[in-house]
Amino acid sequence: MSGMRLKIRHTTQYHYASAGRYAIQRLRLTARDNASQTVEEWRIEAPGIESASSFTDGFGNLTHLVTQAQPENVLTIVAEGYVETKNMGGIVGRPEEVANPSVFLRSTTSTEASPAIRKIARSIGGEERLAVLHDLMGAIYEHMTFDTDSTHSGTNAAEAFAEGLGVCQDYSHIFCAAARSIGIPARYVTGYLHLEDEQAAVAHHAWAEAFLPDLGWVGFDVANGVCPADNYVRLACGLDAGGAAPIVGLHRFAGAETLSVDVVVEQQQQ
Repeated sequence: MSGMRLKIRHTTQYHYASAGRYAIQRLRLTARDNASQTVEEWRIEAPGIESASSFTDGFGNLTHLVTQAQPENVLTIVAEGYVETKNMGGIVGRPEEVANPSVFLRSTTSTEASPAIRKIARSIGGEERLAVLHDLMGAIYEHMTFDTDSTHSGTNAAEAFAEGLGVCQDYSHIFCAAARSIGIPARYVTGYLHLEDEQAAVAHHAWAEAFLPDLGWVGFDVANGVCPADNYVRLACGLDAGGAAPIVGLHRFAGAETLSVDVVVEQQQQ
């Protein structure tokens, strides 16, 4: 069974027009163990992290609530660590979480299935659900063209599918919408992807997971047409991109805000 040791550094910077600000962030920035990964080390650096409250939400995401009231124009949040991975063919298993898998049959504004999405989902024949999900991933992959300029964070599954254009967020929303429409629980996942190509080795990524009673949760990276292997590190999950976002924040008295994100994923010698 193949495996990797990956080092990850995920840096997020907020630049504010005004230094006299107040902010609170909800951080889903902690990788956790599952059938395909073991977290060796992980830490978060952020103003206020020492006094942050933390909890594990119903989906199994370790979450921190961080408050900042420092008079600074720049806020930097860094998550970094080392993760051992192995290729499980996309199988995550049953990580410890409170939510029943049937919760992930619920649609959201981002993942509502259009008639066209329902049609492509129903067109997949067969009784064996794992094979159905692989065929569904292939059908969506063939229908869509990856285009970074065609959609935005508010684009929903129906809109992206109608245009046939999108990015990993759109592919994952479409897969979730389609799987749920045929009664298979599916959810949105954020994480990291290491690629051999140096230019592409920096990647914060998104994919989907579907639940099968005999296997647990299984990942499907629809944007690449593959199941996650040992070059993926799973971070958090939710009903859609908003629910799984690594950082969600509110601020007051900050003026205009500029966001920059830098993610580096490096393979280490084992």
